[in-house]
Amino acid sequence: MASTTSSDAAKRAKLPSLTGLRFFAALSVFFFHSSLTDSPIPPNAPINPFADAGIADWFSTAFGKAGYLGVSFFFVLSGFVLAWAAKPGEPVTAFLRRRLLKIFPNHIVVFAAAMVLFAGSAVTGVADWLPNLLLIHTWWPQPTVNLSVNPPSWSLGSELLFYMLFPALIVPIRGLRGRAALWGWSAAMVAGMVAVQLIATYFVPDTPKSTITPISGMQFWFGYLLPAGRLFEFVLGILLARIVLAGLWPRRVGLGVSLALTVLGYAAALVAPFQYGFVVATIIPVAALIGATAHADVQGRATFLRSRTMVWLGEVSFGFYLVQGVTIFYLRSLLGEHTYSVPVALMVIAGFFAASLLGGWLLFRFVEMPAMRRFGRARTRTPSAPVPTPAHEPSGDRTPVSAAARD
Repeated sequence: MASTTSSDAAKRAKLPSLTGLRFFAALSVFFFHSSLTDSPIPPNAPINPFADAGIADWFSTAFGKAGYLGVSFFFVLSGFVLAWAAKPGEPVTAFLRRRLLKIFPNHIVVFAAAMVLFAGSAVTGVADWLPNLLLIHTWWPQPTVNLSVNPPSWSLGSELLFYMLFPALIVPIRGLRGRAALWGWSAAMVAGMVAVQLIATYFVPDTPKSTITPISGMQFWFGYLLPAGRLFEFVLGILLARIVLAGLWPRRVGLGVSLALTVLGYAAALVAPFQYGFVVATIIPVAALIGATAHADVQGRATFLRSRTMVWLGEVSFGFYLVQGVTIFYLRSLLGEHTYSVPVALMVIAGFFAASLLGGWLLFRFVEMPAMRRFGRARTRTPSAPVPTPAHEPSGDRTPVSAAARD
């Protein structure tokens, strides 16, 4: 049964709970990175700090798919918040300027730090680092390119593609009307994600094996890193925003149900064949969690995710994610391959967390926000090609949005 929430009310709503939820997605990536048995930076030594083999194995297993869940959440959320905040008739240049300012200043700062601290001695030539700087590196199948310099920045290659295509994608999706069309296309996006993994499993070479995963490097690239394959998650996010805006979100799928689905989906990801844990096992729970959280915000329901602390953590979550190549991978390399007793290992992980949170705040406070304030708005109004709008789309809609929808 659809919600009775009106489209107009939805369009006026802010999304503070979604902002707060972002931090938990970034935190899941943090624990995934901290639990790795093979670092993505040479010499690929273990990051997991526990000396006790049983505890180390439990830690790696428990969070072995957490990073994939977190990244998938961010990709779906990107489509959702861009569609939620989209202004019909907005110039494409204005949209792209804001999106590029969102990712490139932070990326360039962390790129430079990584090059100085560790990556500069590992790259063998300009062909290894230049694609990373331009965020086109995940179009290359070679691990020396697609995971070069600052490994977490691989996801920004997908985000860049999303931003480039959004002005074109939003036009036909705005034209979709009715429950059958919106939910039908959402199901098609999920089918596309399944198809990507089927192709990776049966048509992509399964040798040589990756140094950091149980599948081949080519399968990992095609099924996880390649930006084109991640478009299905982004488009699903756009469709979910349209569903909530149209008042078609099912009332029975609230936060409690979506959290239960997330637990079940994560459990499925842990036992599914490796590559099906990237997206397929958890995508329906991720979609439910984002839709239910946004619906709660539309209805004005109080959630702890709306608190000032959670919203602040959500705002710094992008930087918190991006610096982990330095604050986890590099700092762990300084410790060598030493492992520690449980209390000391927990202190090491706490240190990684504190360094990552500090780095995320520094990026947000001194890089991201100043860049957005200085360059995020055009100084003069000049003619520019607008984002096309269907004739029946109301051109006067202006949606006040929270930090979630700005990102």
